[in-house]
Amino acid sequence: MKKEIEIIILLIILVSFIFCLPAKSENVQVLTINGPISPVTANRLEKALNIAIKEKSECLVIELDTPGGLDTSMRQMTKAMLNSTIPVVVYVSPKGARAASAGVFITLAAHIAAMAPGTNIGAAHPVAMGMQMDEETKEKVLNDASAYIKSIAQKRGKNAQWAEEAVRKSVSITETEALKLGVIDLIAEDLSELLQKIDGKKIEFPKRIVVLKTKKAEICFIPSSFQEKFLQTLADPNIAYILMMIGILGIIMEFLHPGAILPGVVGTTCLILSLFSLQVVPFTLAGIFLIILAVILFLLEIKVTSYGALTIGGVIALILGSLMLIDPSALYISISLKYIILAAALISGFFVFVITYVVKARVKRPVTGPEGMIGREGVAKTNLNPYGKIWIWGEMWNARAEFPEEIIKKGEKVEVRGLEGMRLIVKKKEV
Repeated sequence: MKKEIEIIILLIILVSFIFCLPAKSENVQVLTINGPISPVTANRLEKALNIAIKEKSECLVIELDTPGGLDTSMRQMTKAMLNSTIPVVVYVSPKGARAASAGVFITLAAHIAAMAPGTNIGAAHPVAMGMQMDEETKEKVLNDASAYIKSIAQKRGKNAQWAEEAVRKSVSITETEALKLGVIDLIAEDLSELLQKIDGKKIEFPKRIVVLKTKKAEICFIPSSFQEKFLQTLADPNIAYILMMIGILGIIMEFLHPGAILPGVVGTTCLILSLFSLQVVPFTLAGIFLIILAVILFLLEIKVTSYGALTIGGVIALILGSLMLIDPSALYISISLKYIILAAALISGFFVFVITYVVKARVKRPVTGPEGMIGREGVAKTNLNPYGKIWIWGEMWNARAEFPEEIIKKGEKVEVRGLEGMRLIVKKKEV
């Protein structure tokens, strides 16, 4: 009897312990993507999916605001979303945000697509990255992108016809039009309203159906590491342009002062970083070549005195190259005009200073060597008839009177008129 009582007491304690354990609350992981789609954003998405799976989250919410980006990175992201084992929600936000170009593919690849008021989606026409394509190649790329976005839209039950038009015709629509056309599932004012609206929605997976419980879910924002923030910052076309201009100035400074090392190191580093940045934005070869031409003209100005002609040509090439650097077909990606004007002004000012210095140096009277003696005053130490010696600049020099009939007496002041080998030609200094 005593043994049975002990067992009952142990069971009561065990049940009490189990019921006292805190129940694991629902959570939602939130990933914010703000900027061009790049390898960094693709890696961040894969990392976020792994975190959501590990934390057994209800879903992963992607707050999206992008002008587009790399096709390879976009495909990496859509592939991860289409094969995700947990629900993925793409929310184009905040107000004023857009899901352009690659952002359209990513939005359509989500299990649930949502937009905030005052946002837009579209303009998914593929843009060549720094290369010229013939018509046949362009058609192939266009057909490939069209087929890909249609398959994504059909997979997620979205409007495949509009998706194809977004690629072929670069159409763009507002959030209300997107909801009406069946491009997205809902419109939400903010993240809180989004979680309220998707609560209870059923998401079908190959072997199960997931019912979302997001109404009271804990919101967990996935932070960016320092490396991710740094690399994503480099994806900004304005940052790429600034780094390129610093690189150009650094290399020019190294040519002006060979062996200074620091300007060359800084310039080369900035140029390499700018090339990394340009891989994410659609640049044109014409813009790159014009900027290279500008650098060549600036360097020639250092070696060849053109009195500003090469610098003017360089500045014009720099401005034109800067304006043409980003492909105009990339609607939401461009370099700010103020940075172009600032760069042109700084480089122009720098070379105006250099040219002024060079011109002054050329017209300035020599102060060293034999040429520096011309025009100087000295004193005859012997009679010059016409040969003799004079004292000038603390040194004794052989001298000859400029005119043979002129006799210069010892102690008289003389002025140097020229050189004859190592002999100075002088005349009597007029009083």
